[in-house]
Amino acid sequence: MWVLLALLIVANTAIADTAPEQLRAAAEQAVRTQYGGAGSRVVITPTPLNARLRLASCSHALQTRLPMRQGTPSRVAVAVSCQGNPGWTIQIPVQMQVFRQVLVTSRPLARGDIAGPADVHTEERDITRLGYGYIESLDQITGHSLDRPLMAGVVLEPGDLNGRQIVQAGEEVSLIADLDGIEVRTSGMALDGGDTGAHLRVRNGDSGRIIDGIVVGAGQVQALP
Repeated sequence: MWVLLALLIVANTAIADTAPEQLRAAAEQAVRTQYGGAGSRVVITPTPLNARLRLASCSHALQTRLPMRQGTPSRVAVAVSCQGNPGWTIQIPVQMQVFRQVLVTSRPLARGDIAGPADVHTEERDITRLGYGYIESLDQITGHSLDRPLMAGVVLEPGDLNGRQIVQAGEEVSLIADLDGIEVRTSGMALDGGDTGAHLRVRNGDSGRIIDGIVVGAGQVQALP
């Protein structure tokens, strides 16, 4: 009689306890929710937990919390907790890879080049390994020159880019001058590059004079008084 009662108590306890599989499933789901956004593919490497680990049964749904951090780590500790009575919290390690489509150079590029569609393509890469960041779309590089030379097959990083240039050195631009309230336009060649608001020099196509100006739009420079 006592032996049968003891067996029933052990069986009921095993059913009621929160098993390692439940903890790991909750932690992995939290990671997929956090990092599996649009365009991401999350691959999780199962992390073995002590099979004898037992925590009190939780009458509520398990709660999860990921640490606040920048970037996408390859390993994260997820806090899994029970808000019941008695409550408990345990840290569950999760190892992962997060794959996204990123821009990769299609050919060698020199410093100062402005990469376009023919120079880059997308590839799926594990962004947990890209500690210096990555670029996902052509919109992010349009008008930017390269700060350093790059080999073919290299993932483009934000640090590879200089400031955006909607006017490039050597480009023919429209030089705009205000003469007594009358707007006069002539062609010239930009000697420097820059974004809107940048100060640069333009060689007047008619007189050959060097004019100081400010970029007011794509291919347009306003002459300074």
